[in-house]
Amino acid sequence: MADPFGFLKYKRVDNPYRPVSERILDFEELQTPLSEEERQTQAARCMSCGIPFCHSGEFYGGGRAVSGCPNDNLIPEWNDLLFRGEFKKAFERLTRTNPLPEMTGRVCPAPCEKGCTEGLHGEGVTIHDNERFIIDTAFENGWVEESGRPSHRTGFKVAIVGSGPAGLSAAWRLNKLGHSVTVYERSDRFGGLLMYGIPNMKLDKEIVQRRIDVMTKLGINFIANTEIGRNVTAEELQENFDRIILATGASVARDLQVPGRELEGIRFAVDFLTETTKAVLESDDNKLGKSLAGKHVLVIGGGDTGNDCIGTAVRLGAASVKQLEITPEPPIKRRPSNPWPEYPMIKRIGYGQEEANFVQDEELTLFATSTTEFVGENGHVTAAKTIEMGPGFKPVEGTESELKADLVLLAMGFTGAETALFDQFDIKAVYDDYSTSNEKVFVAGDARRGPSLVIWGIREGRKTAEQIDRDLRVLVAQ
Repeated sequence: MADPFGFLKYKRVDNPYRPVSERILDFEELQTPLSEEERQTQAARCMSCGIPFCHSGEFYGGGRAVSGCPNDNLIPEWNDLLFRGEFKKAFERLTRTNPLPEMTGRVCPAPCEKGCTEGLHGEGVTIHDNERFIIDTAFENGWVEESGRPSHRTGFKVAIVGSGPAGLSAAWRLNKLGHSVTVYERSDRFGGLLMYGIPNMKLDKEIVQRRIDVMTKLGINFIANTEIGRNVTAEELQENFDRIILATGASVARDLQVPGRELEGIRFAVDFLTETTKAVLESDDNKLGKSLAGKHVLVIGGGDTGNDCIGTAVRLGAASVKQLEITPEPPIKRRPSNPWPEYPMIKRIGYGQEEANFVQDEELTLFATSTTEFVGENGHVTAAKTIEMGPGFKPVEGTESELKADLVLLAMGFTGAETALFDQFDIKAVYDDYSTSNEKVFVAGDARRGPSLVIWGIREGRKTAEQIDRDLRVLVAQ
């Protein structure tokens, strides 16, 4: 596949990031895509390895991270087609498994690249950026709408609650299989975390809306500002639809119950990011004022959401940004206990962290540090008390400290789905095939498996759609 010696002839080149000094002035996308010729050259590095680890997701490190693609994407095949300039065939091969590659081609951490055989001694193939090129080319040429047209209509109706990665993936697949699909979203815009959980500089909202627009043209019905149990009842959905998918995500944010938590200025990261994205969408040029000028921002949590909060705070003119991470500082290189093809548990500098380091001289991230209390004045937070954590996450006496904080962002992940919706449908159990104890209702994505990657949501949405299709076809045969 591709050029058998490409990995020896060509160096890895990623889509370059815009200069830090430029990108912190706006909320435009971070990266600038390579040219068509350069992208084909990068595809040439896919090395015909015979046993590709990239397209089969496996958990390592005690199940903490997946290496390889959880969605079984046929990566070597579409890399070969990209290398040969057969872009439409590459798109068709890519979307056999991934109906939303414009999302993963921008926000996925690319565990496929970590499992790439060339990564054993090199840097791996640029799968993530190749994927983005293929799907953007497909949209430019009208292939996406063409590929999603159903050949017939079955007469069955499916309701999907939630329009995030799992919901959109399921809607696309079900519609293509001929079923009539209605997507309910309680927010004012569609996309779930793709719209409001991920900042515009990582995933431009025009990209999300582009997908929604195509799906609408193909006959999928989208209904916003609608909450099940308030605007529409569970009983009504069960009466009017043959099957229902709950794809509401894992929306319950992990809280930090310490003294002073009730003070103003302590917010969940997702609320802060949502508010900022809404402001960006209302702007004319993807720029916002310095609403955090003079403010000291404390981000608690070391994952992608924490990084997004840092980058957002920098763009909003924060006087300083600090980040707390309860785990120890990761190593710079792989430890012997973490060999390829496991996902590398090493220290990484995210785009937001790079930006904070650019605008401030003080240390950004404090590892092995926990918050013990928030203090404030006149009901508003002014500082956070911290302590260092030793082995076993036990506090180390004598390491207490205090950090200025006018705004605290809790970015510690999510605990799971909102159970009230499950109760409305009288769901007592959720099974491995996405079905539930209510024969009409299925669950997909983070609502079923808990907080995870966008690619997992896409996989679960597709698989759930196919399971429902099989069930409905059995009804026809009876």
